[in-house]
Amino acid sequence: MSKILTEKELFGCAVQLAQGDLTLEDTDAIVNAANEYLEHGGGVAYAIVQRGGEGIQRESDDWIKKYGAVTHANPAWTTGGALPAKYVIHAVGPIWGDGDEDAKLRVCVLGALRVVDELHLRSVALPAISTGIFGFPKERAARVILSAIRAYLDEPHGLKLIRITLWDDDSARLFLGAFDD
Repeated sequence: MSKILTEKELFGCAVQLAQGDLTLEDTDAIVNAANEYLEHGGGVAYAIVQRGGEGIQRESDDWIKKYGAVTHANPAWTTGGALPAKYVIHAVGPIWGDGDEDAKLRVCVLGALRVVDELHLRSVALPAISTGIFGFPKERAARVILSAIRAYLDEPHGLKLIRITLWDDDSARLFLGAFDD
């Protein structure tokens, strides 16, 4: 499990910042920072398939065959395979430089939280979506992600725990700064 850095209670939900390995989180679901075709060949997505098993990739391929490309607002989901989490929510974050990145990241986070609620889950861990190979500036992403979480929790929901799990020290520092705003 990750090291919890800080926690706030927002509208009946504990929102935590943690540092550690997303693939080891024991929440009901984890969020994968995915691409629109669910090709899990790099970054967080690759780590999830490596730890959770190839079944996650097979389920992702089946999703694409059935529904087509995944959008920012409408994530896909699969089982968690061998992960501690029961589900993986595959959220497509924006690629920096494509335009309207803040709005795309916001709907990506809102969509992921909506799917968690639709699956009747109570806890979720998510990474710093789009800040890796997609190039979204970390400090800016922290503000957008946290703002989206606050907005989601301001409406009726069933979530009890949202944990933002950060891998590196730089991300942890920047998210902690945004968390206190």
